[in-house]
Amino acid sequence: MKVKIILMMMLGFLVTACFILRNDKIIKIGTGSTAGIYYPTGKEIASLLETILNKENVKVDYISTGGSVYNIHAVLSGDMDFGIAQSDKQYLAWNGFGEWEKKGPQKKLRSIFSIHPESVLLIASQESGIYKTIDLVGKKVNLGNPGSGQLGNAMDVLEAYGLSEKNIIPEYLNASEATERFLKDRIDAFFYTIGNPNDVVLDLVKKNKKINLIPLDSVSISRLVDKYSYYVEVEIPQKIYPKVLNMDLKTFGVKATLVTSSEVDDHLVYLLTKAVFDNFERFKKSHPSHENLTIENCLMGLTAPIHAGALKYYNEKNLTRFIPSELIKE
Repeated sequence: MKVKIILMMMLGFLVTACFILRNDKIIKIGTGSTAGIYYPTGKEIASLLETILNKENVKVDYISTGGSVYNIHAVLSGDMDFGIAQSDKQYLAWNGFGEWEKKGPQKKLRSIFSIHPESVLLIASQESGIYKTIDLVGKKVNLGNPGSGQLGNAMDVLEAYGLSEKNIIPEYLNASEATERFLKDRIDAFFYTIGNPNDVVLDLVKKNKKINLIPLDSVSISRLVDKYSYYVEVEIPQKIYPKVLNMDLKTFGVKATLVTSSEVDDHLVYLLTKAVFDNFERFKKSHPSHENLTIENCLMGLTAPIHAGALKYYNEKNLTRFIPSELIKE
């Protein structure tokens, strides 16, 4: 009888596994602009997952996309298996706000873990004469490409200062395009929601571009953090960008999160979670913005329920104590 039960359990595992471990399966991870941090983060997750699946000859593809909103749509439609998205966009999708207002709450959305904190930076050329947010009036400013979390963050900053797109000359470019135009003096400033240190900022310094990182005042930051539960106050140490900052920079931010759909196979999500957390020190070395990550803070800043496959891993490792109870739906 015991042998029969064991054989049945093994058969069940094989049936589940064959869904994801067939040779023609390509697992897709949506990232972001190649100039940002989502792209190398997705690349490392893909590498770790491929390693754990190496005997199955399953390809894991990390794809440059428009960012958070695109990735959430792609995951929910089944075009992607996983996607990296800002915590604010995860919140809006789960609750049916913002870009999902017409579709309503996206109850198939699932969290796996959060990653690095992302600060909202306003980068301006010194030639533009922009030293405060209010100086953006009448200037050419990139807000972010449609479908990106960055665009929403930029709009929130403008609102906090009583401004709108009508007060500036707005552009809607991705990070790579914005940087290119900025270097050619075709825009005066651009918003960028990123982990730090960031290669774009460092590259501007290397190219001798004179820039200002514009601080936000405490009142406006508090206004944003109080109004939106997914925002947090952020302070960037002066030592991160010593050639640009002469003091710590005050701003606000969100967290990058890895999301999926409830329809994605439990075993696949379990393997991905295991691949990352069983090799956590390697993952932390994948980008400087990951250096201060802990397993505990990777379970914070989430809105959608934890996917059953990830939850299985967290239960095995006694990590569910770090997860808010409302996110655990077994």
